[in-house]
Amino acid sequence: MNYQETVNWLFNQLPMYQNQGASAYKPNLDNTILLANYLDNPEKKLKTIHVAGTNGKGSTSSLLASVLQEAGYKVGLYTSPHLIDYRERIKINGKEISEIFVIDFVSKHKSFFEYHQLSFFEMTVGLAFDYFVKEKVDIAIIEVGMGGRLDSTNIITPLISVITNIGLDHTQFLGNTLGAIAFEKAGIIKSKIPVVIGEYTAETKTVFKKKATETNSQIYFASELVEDLYPTALLGDYQIQNRKTVMQSIRILQQQNELIISEENIKNGFLNVVQNTGLAGRWQQLGEHPKIICDTAHNKHGLSIVLKQLEKEIFEQLHIVLGVVNDKDLTEILPLFPKNALYYFCSPKNLRGLHPEILKQKADEFGLNGKVYNSVSEAYTMAKEKSTANDLIYVGGSTFVVAEIL
Repeated sequence: MNYQETVNWLFNQLPMYQNQGASAYKPNLDNTILLANYLDNPEKKLKTIHVAGTNGKGSTSSLLASVLQEAGYKVGLYTSPHLIDYRERIKINGKEISEIFVIDFVSKHKSFFEYHQLSFFEMTVGLAFDYFVKEKVDIAIIEVGMGGRLDSTNIITPLISVITNIGLDHTQFLGNTLGAIAFEKAGIIKSKIPVVIGEYTAETKTVFKKKATETNSQIYFASELVEDLYPTALLGDYQIQNRKTVMQSIRILQQQNELIISEENIKNGFLNVVQNTGLAGRWQQLGEHPKIICDTAHNKHGLSIVLKQLEKEIFEQLHIVLGVVNDKDLTEILPLFPKNALYYFCSPKNLRGLHPEILKQKADEFGLNGKVYNSVSEAYTMAKEKSTANDLIYVGGSTFVVAEIL
């Protein structure tokens, strides 16, 4: 198989959450442990940092990776989902895994994968860990896919566990209260391994403290960190808390003496995060006159921050290109959107994409007016055609919508 055929094969295996939602979820780590043993336990040969949370995982992971790259380390970065190419999920010092490594890995282990009916996510985690060991990275930043306790990445013993925040997302798997979701995220807290909490509520703080006590882990609440923050190339308002989370994590790494990190490394890591890691889709400006902003925020917690930031922008007319997936609770997110915008309803090219007619009907109930388009590209093109130089176009609602315009 060539690269495209290999990736197609990966995507067409047992249901993958990114495409099919609930039916892809596995309630245990048995297959991941089986695969890790088969691959000679690469996770035990890596220094890692584990990052979980409802929002901000990608930005936090990329900021950490960027700082460590500036400190001269060879840094593996595992994130999900990808925006354009599968290989975005697995990088070393900002460079994506090679096509040939992906082809060879799948070809070599394909019969094992098929026999044990491994999921897309399990295979990808195995690929990442195997690659990082073979390439001899100094440290790997590992982002949780979903939840934490039962996530395939949760076979590592990291230097630090990081939980960015808790919001109501993926409730069909993780529970429908903040406490229940916090319990799942807290599953990455390991015995005597320090944990950094980015944001918390009274309900989630209780869960985190209880788990940290059980595991005898030192717990740090980054929102209580009092020190000036270095500026970053990541411009969204929500990055303030992500920066605090990263600063707190770096301070712990400095205390551990596992890695040597200077203030200059931190400063440059924050400033150079986009060029160091290739992070995209976070309050990213795609054009001016009209100004065009895209953002991957897709749940109540993330969208509420992004849409508040949108209110601070100056424009004559706001145009919103909006598409969502079909398991999204629209009664949670649609009330957050401004009524004074023109909407361009569309659906991402994904099995889970919600039909734009259904989205429009629901949006009408909340006073959001606009038209339906056959594709994201058609909606985006029409928004640009109808805009004047002093208008603003916002593109979002789903990671997949942003991916299509990037």
